[in-house]
Amino acid sequence: MEGGSGQYNPRTVEEVFKDFKSRRAGIIKALTTDVDDFYQQCDPEKENLCLYGFPNESWEVNLPAEEVPPELPEPALGINFARDGMQEKDWICLVAVHSDAWLLAVAFYFGARFGFDKNDRRRLFSMINELPTIFEVVTGMAKRPVKEKSTGTNSSSKSKAGGKMRSSEVQMKMLKTPPPKDEDDEDDEEDEDEHGDTLCGACGENYASDEFWICCDICEKWFHGKCVKITPARAEHIKQYKCPSCTSNKRARS
Repeated sequence: MEGGSGQYNPRTVEEVFKDFKSRRAGIIKALTTDVDDFYQQCDPEKENLCLYGFPNESWEVNLPAEEVPPELPEPALGINFARDGMQEKDWICLVAVHSDAWLLAVAFYFGARFGFDKNDRRRLFSMINELPTIFEVVTGMAKRPVKEKSTGTNSSSKSKAGGKMRSSEVQMKMLKTPPPKDEDDEDDEEDEDEHGDTLCGACGENYASDEFWICCDICEKWFHGKCVKITPARAEHIKQYKCPSCTSNKRARS
């Protein structure tokens, strides 16, 4: 198994961090955009299953490695057994927390194996800590609060729009259509900075003005169009967009 073999061994801080980000991206994909497939694969009738994230940003639900001790630290064992004993959202959050712990274990396993000193370990953790955890991405806690504006006649509308642009506004930014210039240009620049704090609910990466984004009308999380497989053309025909997680939760309740 790729997740448990010793064939891929990053040796520098940058390589370990790249490995961490790739495995993290695979697990986030399993718990967000691919959540229906992930849910089905975690059959409680099967043996102990683990969720693996791989360096190629893919994921897999599989049995743990047979060798003892394993070549790499193993993810949480038996995640499938808890699937039907709790709410789906709570179960996904539980898997996310254990996945965060596993990713740190793998990263610092590589650090120990290749003799990182305390400065290298500190630098590695600092780089990792700049990213939101998988739990924060899954629960939406990764989205930073937007500061309120208290001055000017447009304060109420600005604060309401801050960090939560509607789809039409995002499409305008994607097409790089400049807004009309007026005396509120400075406020617009501040809004742009605030949008930069918004994180994708699927991959956890920051907002970029040259990328198409779409907001879920149910949970109000923002997503890269490419992460949820929505194009600008398709978005024009969607009256109410529901992200994969909200769609899955609705099916589970029905």
